[in-house]
Amino acid sequence: MKKSHPLRRVVLAGAATVSGIVLLLALKPASDPAAASADGAAQQQASAAPQGSGGVQAAGGTEAQTLTGDVVKTDYGNVQVRITVAGGKITSAAALQSPTGGRSTTVSTDAVPKLNKAAVTVGSADIDAVSGATYTSGGYKKSLQSALDKTGEAGEAGATGGGSAEASGTGGGTGGTDGGSGSGDASGSGSGAAQAKTVTGKAVTTDYGPVQVRVTVTGGKITKAEAVQQPKGGRSDQISGDAVPKLNAAAVAAGNADIDAVSGATYTSGGYKESLQSALDQAGG
Repeated sequence: MKKSHPLRRVVLAGAATVSGIVLLLALKPASDPAAASADGAAQQQASAAPQGSGGVQAAGGTEAQTLTGDVVKTDYGNVQVRITVAGGKITSAAALQSPTGGRSTTVSTDAVPKLNKAAVTVGSADIDAVSGATYTSGGYKKSLQSALDKTGEAGEAGATGGGSAEASGTGGGTGGTDGGSGSGDASGSGSGAAQAKTVTGKAVTTDYGPVQVRVTVTGGKITKAEAVQQPKGGRSDQISGDAVPKLNAAAVAAGNADIDAVSGATYTSGGYKESLQSALDQAGG
């Protein structure tokens, strides 16, 4: 029988060992499960972080913000409103300035609390005027709207509107006020701008007789003013004949009821301005 060579056995044993090592390396997992799970947890924590910061920003939006509106001049004095806004709602409203002196004090004392309550209830400047306090109510609403504009909420709403408010408004992207009143501006400056609108104010009783004014408004401007009624009889005829034409011209020139009284015709001038304002209110001016 032929004997096997010792060197041959050594070579075969070495080859078998190398083959076993290669097989073990091929079967070893490509990644460590523990390391993979750790990486996954880290990724989850990283993705959760932005969610936490967003929650803080949302909570910050509920903080109270106090804003003061513009000072609005009326025929009886200034009106200025301050509001507190929290969570997108008016939580309190107060008048920093209101007409005072004589009967104005009584009117303001009665009207301002009602206007404050209405502002909080409605949550906007679209509130009803208090009966007997037309001028104070009008000034209050304007100042309230200017305060609301400062919150920036109206501007954000206009931005999300995709430009539709800008298209209908005359001022374009000027913020909340123009965007909010865009449709109204369009009706006055668009096809309806050339259409004249004639409105008659209320008859105002004076110590020398009633005064009533009629105006024609075109394109948002007073193009004509006339007195439908005026004090008559005795010296009143002379006074009215001198004062009324001047008041008519002043109304057209000023474009509002903030005109000067005619010297020597204080009562007629006061009645004229009040009736003129009521006419403008009807015209939306």
